[in-house]
Amino acid sequence: MTDRCTKIVLSIIATCLVWNVLVDSAPPVEARFSFPSRPAAENPIQFPAVDNNVSIEQVQALSFRPEDFQLPYGADPLQYGKLYLPNNANAPYPLIVFIHGGCWRSSIDMSLTYPLLTALAQSGFAVWSLEYRRTGDTGGGWPGTYEDIKAGIESVATLTDYSVDTDNFILVGHSAGGHLALLAGTETPKAKGVIGMAPITNIISYSQGAEHPTPVRGATGFCQSSAVEFMGSVYNQNPLAYRQANPADKNPHPNSLILQGTLDSIVPIEQSRLTGARTELEENAGHFDWVHPGSKGYLRLVESAASMLAQ
Repeated sequence: MTDRCTKIVLSIIATCLVWNVLVDSAPPVEARFSFPSRPAAENPIQFPAVDNNVSIEQVQALSFRPEDFQLPYGADPLQYGKLYLPNNANAPYPLIVFIHGGCWRSSIDMSLTYPLLTALAQSGFAVWSLEYRRTGDTGGGWPGTYEDIKAGIESVATLTDYSVDTDNFILVGHSAGGHLALLAGTETPKAKGVIGMAPITNIISYSQGAEHPTPVRGATGFCQSSAVEFMGSVYNQNPLAYRQANPADKNPHPNSLILQGTLDSIVPIEQSRLTGARTELEENAGHFDWVHPGSKGYLRLVESAASMLAQ
């Protein structure tokens, strides 16, 4: 009996020694499995504070982090969204559906807003940033671009698997994206609200340069001519399409807010007036203050978004 017990004990000891050797020689868990790479909550990106009237170059110089997930909402390669998740908030996360600007043109994608998307996630929001077909892309322009935006918003319902509160979301858009956000808000009653940052609220007058009787050179004129390209004609050739694409001809979402800088050289201050929407002006702010996380405009955006989502 004693010999048998001794053999069992020796066998157990030998098994433990072999297991220890295997464990000590195995690669670390991180090397054997792939985990999503996300910045630690205690080490967020610090964005420099800036004075009002931010330049596009100041935005382009900022750091950012990659999205957590890129997910399709349609079959076209441009029909996708980038999902940013907060790591300093409790799930389920309130959601911002973001629509980037760029004069509706294919040459300008969402990359300029990567720092903004990063900062919004660091501020505790989940962000679903939509890419979409634009003027110059197959299927882009009116109405294809708008159909993409509506499809991207409808896909919010699929984000429950990512700890997103799909019943608590708002629409936010910048510039041409603000135009699309305000337009989509008229058909998205489930959204808690809509924020247009320097949006085009009247595409008819904007395309005609009505706010600038003298021809304007530079960014404003460029985007105004882009409105005509987006619509596929001048207003007189297709007034019905223009009215369908015009937020000013529709009843906005009942909780719509327009944020506008008084020094915006791309979207004139006249575009900040929309019947049925509230307007807040940021003194001495330009067009790109809203997408720079170190600006006063960004603080106003975060405060407004948090207020809407808390309702």
